[in-house]
Amino acid sequence: MQWLSAEALILDVRDLGERDRLITWLTREHGLVRGAARGARGKHSRFAGQLQPLAKVSASWTDKESWQLARLSSAELIASADFLHRELEDLLLGEYLAEQCVQFSVENEVGVLPYRLLDSTLEALRQGVDRDLAARFFEVWMLRIAGVFPQLETCAACSEPLTAAAAVLVVEEGLFCRRCAPSPLPVGAMELSREAVTFLEASTKVRLRELALSPPPRQALRLVERACAQIRRTFLQYELRSYQVMKKTLQGLPQDP
Repeated sequence: MQWLSAEALILDVRDLGERDRLITWLTREHGLVRGAARGARGKHSRFAGQLQPLAKVSASWTDKESWQLARLSSAELIASADFLHRELEDLLLGEYLAEQCVQFSVENEVGVLPYRLLDSTLEALRQGVDRDLAARFFEVWMLRIAGVFPQLETCAACSEPLTAAAAVLVVEEGLFCRRCAPSPLPVGAMELSREAVTFLEASTKVRLRELALSPPPRQALRLVERACAQIRRTFLQYELRSYQVMKKTLQGLPQDP
């Protein structure tokens, strides 16, 4: 049996039986962890107010090779996620970020990069960074960490730099300059504008809060979103439920100009 502790970000909280909760959390040292918080639904539970999705906590738990779930013994709040519960758009975005971490992180393995990505993105959102920009930055980086985002710097065919030039994405083959793009374009291929390519490259070099100082146009973000969705669906062979819910729910809401 192992007694473990680490700073953690809560990804998911579900009811388990009559008194317990099933918790999924992300750490630097142990990656994704799933565990039971016994008695967490009780009126006087020691976990009261500590297990909010996307809250940062100091967690302690025990684990054993023969157990299906770890056993969470304590979770002390470091930073709440109240700011994600003020508007519907924030709540939906939080669920989308969390589900990506669940899908692309590995259980019980070192998870430094996913943890740092989620932690820094939440902090940027807490400080008021535009949620659309944050979502695009996050999904590009999550796909890069998973090793499924195409190489951004050069054309997949001629190896010439793509910087500040329009490109064509062929999901299973990579990014091509216009000169080298397959003709006719295969099903699912899409053209990325200069602004979209510039954003993709910049996202690998500067922090989210720096990008927010000079954000790309909304049209470029929409192209990046479509590209990430295609890459993600090709890799997973399905779409994330949180993304589907977010898109369907927000369709009827007024959009920012």
